[in-house]
Amino acid sequence: MPAEPLHYQSLLALSAQIKAGAVTPLAITEALLARIERHDGMLKSYTTVLADRAIARARAAGDEIARGLWRGPLHGVPIAVKDLCYTDFAPTSAGMYIHKDFVPPFSATVVERLERAGAILLGKLSMTEGAFATHHPKMRTPVNPWNEGVWTGASSSGSGAATAAGLCYASLGSDTGGSIRFPSAACGLTGVKPTWGRVSRHGICHLSESLDHIGPMTRTAADCAAVLAAIAGADPNDPTALLAPVPDYLGELAGGIRGLRVGIAQGYAFDGLDPEVLATLDAAKEALLELGARFVPVEFPSIEAAARAWTQLCSVETAIAHEPTYPSRAADYGPGLAGFIDSAARVSAMDLGKAQITRGKFKGQVAAAFEDIDVLLIPVMQRPTPGAAEWMEMAAGDITDLLRFTAEFDFTGMPTITLAGGFDKRGAPIGFQLVGKHLSEALLLRAGHAFQSITDHHTRHPDLA
Repeated sequence: MPAEPLHYQSLLALSAQIKAGAVTPLAITEALLARIERHDGMLKSYTTVLADRAIARARAAGDEIARGLWRGPLHGVPIAVKDLCYTDFAPTSAGMYIHKDFVPPFSATVVERLERAGAILLGKLSMTEGAFATHHPKMRTPVNPWNEGVWTGASSSGSGAATAAGLCYASLGSDTGGSIRFPSAACGLTGVKPTWGRVSRHGICHLSESLDHIGPMTRTAADCAAVLAAIAGADPNDPTALLAPVPDYLGELAGGIRGLRVGIAQGYAFDGLDPEVLATLDAAKEALLELGARFVPVEFPSIEAAARAWTQLCSVETAIAHEPTYPSRAADYGPGLAGFIDSAARVSAMDLGKAQITRGKFKGQVAAAFEDIDVLLIPVMQRPTPGAAEWMEMAAGDITDLLRFTAEFDFTGMPTITLAGGFDKRGAPIGFQLVGKHLSEALLLRAGHAFQSITDHHTRHPDLA
């Protein structure tokens, strides 16, 4: 087999070459900047490219490594972050036209931690308006590098497109109702939505503060482990960040999953699936069984009340996040985000109180469902990724069905890993999820790594020169 192009290699494979001196941070940064120049006019994944700054920091990283000062697996590796992460050296638009020139007074904790780990920040990645469902009409809408007619996922659409297309080795996404998982599935990536609070959200533009999560999007579970290790942990600037120690995610990858109890919720997760998605889950079951996992039938609670409560809570918290500019600058908003904010006015105090009660009960019901299992195997969507034009029609209506396997785990704050599990008849990726108990990221990463050790879906890439 021909050698895999350097831009499509895993983060850890590149890191090993940088550490060994086979490639320099400057050379790979210049190569990726040239690749962005060549392809991103079509893909529209970047909203800001920081070429001069990236080159300067790549030179500095190369000098450090040459002197034996290696900071770890991210040192000298080109990455990018979703454009809702504050950067005091570049605009942070959060996909909003009114913020396209906003340069924050400080950088997000996750950005500072990535750069402290030696990562080279290539730029900021395009996203939907305010991290909701659709892109602002005046902002860039990323294109899926696998098939331009297929939805790229929302809201971390630029993160999905850039990472899949070899325009960065890893990216950060955010997830409030599925926005790490949808683009990871649509673009054939590995994405981790950590436990709520596992990663600081200081310096993040919020969609819904009690539902928002920040996490890595990469090509492999091992790459996700490296990025999560750099960004996770307590933060004095974020009182919601968890104080629990950060495990050695990379060091714990090799343990295998023999005896892992995988929950199968037939009615919730398997009945009614499109045949191509069901085939993907069945293949994942076979791989997990080969690795020594065992399957445990489980009853998952009804999600209908939780879905309604998620929508009510999210709309109200979105209205709070946009209070400084909405409705005072409503004319500068796109119709999707504006309509969602307007819907908050129809949520009464009684409704909101009931939603919080529903959330507490649902969290308890889900915890009970996990009592005899370690992880839950579920799809990301009931059907293959919709077409890009089809998604625009869907987004104008009720998207509750689309959120069936995603929003409830933002509601509970539980971690998930999304893995590439196959391809549909269009050649577009199909992903699936493993969901874990709170703070079980190390287990999810180990399971993902084991799955990828005997499958090759994650090694396939879009056909871009």
